[in-house]
Amino acid sequence: MDKKTLIKKAQGCLVGLACGDAMGDLGRSDLQRQRYGIVTDIYEDAGSTDDTEFAIFSAKILIDCQGLLTEDAILAGWQKYILNEGGLYERGGKPLYGAVENLRRNVLPPFSGQFNVNHNDDGAAMRAAPFGIISPGNHEKAAELAAMDAQVSHYADGIWASQAVAASIAAAMGGASISEALDTGLSYIPSDSWLGFSMDRAMKMCDQFGSIESAWQPLHTELWTPTHAMAAEALPQIYSILRLTGGDFYKSMFWGCNFGRDADTIGAIIGAISGAIHGIDVIHPHWIERVRHPSGVCIKFSDSVDIMQLAMSLCDLI
Repeated sequence: MDKKTLIKKAQGCLVGLACGDAMGDLGRSDLQRQRYGIVTDIYEDAGSTDDTEFAIFSAKILIDCQGLLTEDAILAGWQKYILNEGGLYERGGKPLYGAVENLRRNVLPPFSGQFNVNHNDDGAAMRAAPFGIISPGNHEKAAELAAMDAQVSHYADGIWASQAVAASIAAAMGGASISEALDTGLSYIPSDSWLGFSMDRAMKMCDQFGSIESAWQPLHTELWTPTHAMAAEALPQIYSILRLTGGDFYKSMFWGCNFGRDADTIGAIIGAISGAIHGIDVIHPHWIERVRHPSGVCIKFSDSVDIMQLAMSLCDLI
């Protein structure tokens, strides 16, 4: 694939992720629901959460090590961009704060993820997109990089979810269709895991109901968990929405960002996969401008990043 196309796909992936993060965060806001009922745009008060900012963090680690990712390079990134900057600020997930404390206590991977609170949530999957971007058509490489990164903060379902997302994006970057990209990601989820069990239930619901409108309520009620960010809840919902909308960027974003629950992460991962399929040209220019500079609410340095330029820098590693 030519470099220009790869850049467009990379930009579509990272900007799509940022759009889904910002729009999904609006979509689960009571205030926004009172004003609009449903969210159909990225309004002026939208901003990034930890989803966008941790994806940027992953990208910066890759750029710093020129794509030659090692455990030492990952730990150096956590030290440089998080620990040395005072840790994480607002909007981070529990296992991310837990990983920071483990690293401060010299509890290193894989134990920093394994001996950690909520290590099976979707907080590693949300930052996996850059590993797929630099591995177009090579889902094995993307999954390997994602697992190495995820073990800092996650374990079991948390790692497999990250591998699935990275593999789906690698397939999309290589020109796969949405169904091919989803199937590639699903191949990294063990069938005997909680995530695998929930994903199987979700795919059967897709077969049974056949449309996002009909599957909407069951996807909420049948996959519900007391903690809304669990990978075994969020990832099956993400893959179901993408499957039932055919990966159409705006349809999948509409349904994902208005899903409730962990809608910022649901929207972010939907936007990343669909954006990698379609490329940056599918995204409204005013959406791009709204999200290309993150807020820095969780990781402070991220507010100085231009996501469009960051995606180009990742493509230099291919």
